[in-house]
Amino acid sequence: MRDILTRKSVIAFVIISLAGLFAPLMTAQSPYAISGAPFARPAWWRSATLPATRDFEIKDNRLEIEWNKRPPAIFSLTGRIAAEPGANVRVIWHTPERDYLLDDLSGSSLYWINQDGRDMIFKQALGLPLISRSVDYLFPLHGRYALTVEGAKSAELKLSLPGERQGLMGTDQRGRDVFTRLIYGIRTSLIIGISATIIASLLGMAFGLTAGYIGGWCDTLIMRLVDILLSIPTLPILMVLAGIWGKGLWQLVLILSIFSWMGTARSIRALVLTVRESPWVESLRALGAKRGYILWRHLVPETAPILLANIALGVPGAILAEAGLAFLGLSDPRLISWGRMLHEAHSFGAFTEGAWWLLLPPGLGIVAVCLIFMDMGKFLEEKIDPRLGGK
Repeated sequence: MRDILTRKSVIAFVIISLAGLFAPLMTAQSPYAISGAPFARPAWWRSATLPATRDFEIKDNRLEIEWNKRPPAIFSLTGRIAAEPGANVRVIWHTPERDYLLDDLSGSSLYWINQDGRDMIFKQALGLPLISRSVDYLFPLHGRYALTVEGAKSAELKLSLPGERQGLMGTDQRGRDVFTRLIYGIRTSLIIGISATIIASLLGMAFGLTAGYIGGWCDTLIMRLVDILLSIPTLPILMVLAGIWGKGLWQLVLILSIFSWMGTARSIRALVLTVRESPWVESLRALGAKRGYILWRHLVPETAPILLANIALGVPGAILAEAGLAFLGLSDPRLISWGRMLHEAHSFGAFTEGAWWLLLPPGLGIVAVCLIFMDMGKFLEEKIDPRLGGK
């Protein structure tokens, strides 16, 4: 027991599990919230020209900033302005080349501002080409820029300039934080992988015990069913069932479980066939022990080590199967998983954009979890049969 608890793969699994369980609770940011510009690189990306995300609060109806990088990805101005009822309020953006009148307001004492440089109405109001990027005109040169609010009593405005560098792992095609989604994906991948494997292992144990101990026509029927299911191409069937039964979390677990129990059933059956004629089982029968008692109290504990090893080795297969279905778009779009992240990255052109930060984190996460469970499964197999360790 001590050997497996000190194994590096087990320690890594505990760390990843705790991160998937508690990190979302400590993260204030929603994985669905837009936190920056689309396809923003990680904030630690070294670049002398790519701007990071910067937010400014407008105080005393005026803001001045010094800008010496490329234009930001988005120009966003939000907040409210209070003024006298008859006053004329003007919001002006000053650049080294010219001034832009962002808003001309009158007739009220309170105004709500919500301007986005990507809106067609915003570009049209400023006289900018509709197919252009407004930030290229609002930040034409390096130098000093200013935002002034004329004719207002007070202004509570926020100028947000999402840059091309954002967060620990950047943003995806919609501006959502990749690191937050990666953390949330841990929970989904582990729930699907472990749940589907446990259910499949329990099914395999039940069928294997029944086939091995009862034998006869029952054994033949179960083994022929196993042969049929093993001969069916799994991925097309999974795709069909996902389309029929739905794309929710537990639907995926059920679908993966149905086509994952056959190997466990064969292993358990082989073990039971070697044990059922042993002297101690014959002694139990002679003492009048019932079949259910022998199976539950004696044969199930005998099969437990093989069952644990099969569970550890089966989780990577379930995780990869879920990732494959999600990559093909056969998972719930609201369900955050590493496979879904890869699907969205592929669908929205991460390859052509060179957005490696959308591909590597979920891909390496899948690989890491699979290697962890394979190492634990190999260790358990060696404990069951020391000859596998090469000693």
